[in-house]
Amino acid sequence: MLQAIGLTSTSRRYLAPAVDDLTFEARPGHVTALLGTRGSGKSTALRLMLGLEEGRGITYFRGRPLHGIASPAREVGVLLGDVPGHPVRTARGQLRMLCAAAGVPVSRADDMLDLVGIAALRDARLGSLSLGMDRRLGLASALLGDPHTLLLDAPSRGLSPREHSWLFGLLRAHAAHGGTVLYTTADPKEAARTADRVVTIDKGRLVADQDVADFARTRLRPRVAVLSPHAVRLAAALSHESRAARRSVEVVAEGGNRLSVYGSSCAEIGDAAFRHGVLVHQLADEIGDAGPRAAPARAQGSDDLTGAVLDVPAPGAAPAPGGAVGRGLTAQDTRASRVLPDGVQVPHAAAHGTAPRPAAPHAPGHPPVAPHPVGASSPAGHGSTAGPAPATPPLPGPRHGASRAARAPSQPLQPLRYELRRLLGVRTTHLITAAVLVSSAALSVLLAYAGRTPLPDLLAAWPRAWPLPPAAFGAGVLGALSFGDEFRYPALAAARGTVPRRLGLLIAKLAVTAAAALMLGGAVVVLDAQALWLLYGSDPLPVFRNWPAVALSWAGLLVGCAWSGLLAAGTFRLTTAGVAAVLAVPMAVLPLVQRAFASPSGRSVAGFPARLRELTWLQWPYEVDRWLLAALRALVQPVGTALTLSLSVLFCSYLIVGLRSKVHR
Repeated sequence: MLQAIGLTSTSRRYLAPAVDDLTFEARPGHVTALLGTRGSGKSTALRLMLGLEEGRGITYFRGRPLHGIASPAREVGVLLGDVPGHPVRTARGQLRMLCAAAGVPVSRADDMLDLVGIAALRDARLGSLSLGMDRRLGLASALLGDPHTLLLDAPSRGLSPREHSWLFGLLRAHAAHGGTVLYTTADPKEAARTADRVVTIDKGRLVADQDVADFARTRLRPRVAVLSPHAVRLAAALSHESRAARRSVEVVAEGGNRLSVYGSSCAEIGDAAFRHGVLVHQLADEIGDAGPRAAPARAQGSDDLTGAVLDVPAPGAAPAPGGAVGRGLTAQDTRASRVLPDGVQVPHAAAHGTAPRPAAPHAPGHPPVAPHPVGASSPAGHGSTAGPAPATPPLPGPRHGASRAARAPSQPLQPLRYELRRLLGVRTTHLITAAVLVSSAALSVLLAYAGRTPLPDLLAAWPRAWPLPPAAFGAGVLGALSFGDEFRYPALAAARGTVPRRLGLLIAKLAVTAAAALMLGGAVVVLDAQALWLLYGSDPLPVFRNWPAVALSWAGLLVGCAWSGLLAAGTFRLTTAGVAAVLAVPMAVLPLVQRAFASPSGRSVAGFPARLRELTWLQWPYEVDRWLLAALRALVQPVGTALTLSLSVLFCSYLIVGLRSKVHR
């Protein structure tokens, strides 16, 4: 069960809070609609439940707050707006990356693509997906961890009628097997057709919490949609006859040539139009919104609707998803409807291709069986509908409930695999690598042609006039992107919220960026050596004597630049901040360090390995002494000292920001 208690958003100056003391619950085995007009606070309420919005109140998911759940993706599935992923990442790559974050098998990505009917678009880029396909991918992301609760913000917005029926058929199947479904909508007729319970809010406050039958009886009423080129004349005639006959007939002009007539019938309106010689193009029975009303007196604790003003679609227009509910329009609508009090008919869930819900909810620990949606599409391209979809497979994998004995580790559950998929899933990494290799080879050849450049600088393609070689700058950019893209295209947050500052995630990012930087530096050295051998000589390049110190210095420079970009982007949540930190090391920190080292020193670290061996009583091969001295000499160089100082400051800043965010939670 989902219980929202006292949700209140932080109000701005002179403005009322978007959500004010909102309390309601969504029961397992039911589909609950959160109904309200645009700006009523529906989306803000969902964000408050997920901790993405500052405010007060608490939400319990099966008795536990979200921050107390070790694996949120396995308890709550979320769809807020578009899929928050990098636009050049493929649909399959996005789901595989989320599989690593949720700790589920990677095969589940393909299962979810088949389930939502976009298996043919698994290699399509996120930026090229249509609105309907993006909604399907978002639903696949929400179902990836096999959650018990689904929170969906306007899931049917912009969908075709077929996709609308398929979507709510899938949600109905999830609820039929013990799951909890809460979605927002602004259409009361959609809520009456697809939900079991309707929670109505207006201006952030609770208006009513009703069963769908009570909601339809108190909120919806029959009307006649009229389309006539002389709508004004017909409205005046109907009003005059109703007053003369002392009948309660309400005529509402919907704009243009359309009228909505409440309290009459098609036959009576047709007779009146014939008597007055008014041409009528359309007469249709519909169920419309009752509009704003005064709050009725409560009796015996009933929760009647106190009146939230909702939009009424124009009668006579083509029925859109969630539009007016016609009576007697098609045989399917007549068969798949349940009659409510006052003669109001609301289509049953069977009209959306779902089986009847069992009497008792299915145990949450059992895997649910997906429905066979009616009218679902199996697109071959990027359109919204393209014929019937094949039978969908059952949702695989166990449902992880609150009865698990051991708590799962913090998110992401597989940080190293997640980070590798994040790094290699976009072409930006490959473009940066190619640019670094090409520019390094060209610079190395030009420096060798000009002469007077030491061999280490030739292999590194580092002109002395430049603050950094291309390889170091490229490693810094990769490090900055590894955390900057998390805030620009968040994959670990439900929407564009905060990225969790986990120690495992940070260690994985540091390890992957360091490995990428070392591989990039090694490739640059090998490529430059081959280019120099190809153009300027057939003899192999000589090996310089102090190659261990040079190799360690080169590796330290690359890893230091990568980590500087990573930590700066993670601290300031900007990729540009990471790139600026990489450039600040040689351009701002290095001159200060050089001034500090301007005076000669009378101390030496030549005997450090022997003294360290005596102090620790450890015995190691004497070859290790050479590497220790090389590391120390690289560290005491101005560039090494500048990198060390920068990394220390950035790491401390990252820790302070991370601890501060945890305290605020």
